[in-house]
Amino acid sequence: MDGPGRGIGRARAWTGTGGAYGGAVAESFSAQLWDGISDIYAAILAHPFLSGLTDGTLPEESFAFYVIQDALYLRDYARALAAVGSRAPTATAMRMFTGHAADAIAAELELHGALLNELGISHEMLQRAEQAPTNLAYTSYLLATVRGGSYAEGVGAVLPCYWIYAAVGKQLLTTGSPDPRYQRWIATYGSDEYTTVVADVVAELDRVSHGLSDDERARVRSHFRTTSRYEWMFWQMGWVRESWPV
Repeated sequence: MDGPGRGIGRARAWTGTGGAYGGAVAESFSAQLWDGISDIYAAILAHPFLSGLTDGTLPEESFAFYVIQDALYLRDYARALAAVGSRAPTATAMRMFTGHAADAIAAELELHGALLNELGISHEMLQRAEQAPTNLAYTSYLLATVRGGSYAEGVGAVLPCYWIYAAVGKQLLTTGSPDPRYQRWIATYGSDEYTTVVADVVAELDRVSHGLSDDERARVRSHFRTTSRYEWMFWQMGWVRESWPV
């Protein structure tokens, strides 16, 4: 997969929960954003969903629920990426984001399609599924931000899905998983190809950040932190198999 599911020469090695990663350069705006979510990323790495992936103890029901919800999420994430691409100031950025939107749909059809079959979930079951509360809240926030905010705000809002998944994938690759289904998921997001995708988006945010006012930088920072929080909530949603209370 070449795009999200969720400048590689400039990438810095992962140095811990507070370090820059995946294309961020020290003292850059993107590095500041990553440092600003070090608490959230640490909480993500400590989540039992992820430890269950690596030791193979994650209940299959939780993983199946997550895969269904992620497939539903990717449809709206693709819409968000297409909206960001439509507002891009350069042809290069426009091609990048619209290409990633197409790749997000391809990811649903390929990775999730294979996993759904292995988990015994039919196409009809997926079509009947509805977004869980956290999923709907997350995608609604994304779509509202990319449609109502500036281009930079849109990039800041969609970036955590790219970046956190790449960071998590690299981290989990160090241990792997005894379950081949979980290992396939880890390998997808921990791949060098996906790291390159993320580095390009990080570089685009840094490129446009130079012309931003202090107020707009603050809005980008707020969106980045908010959608990073939603990433933790998405893991939690899968872990508890979240449902609507009424």
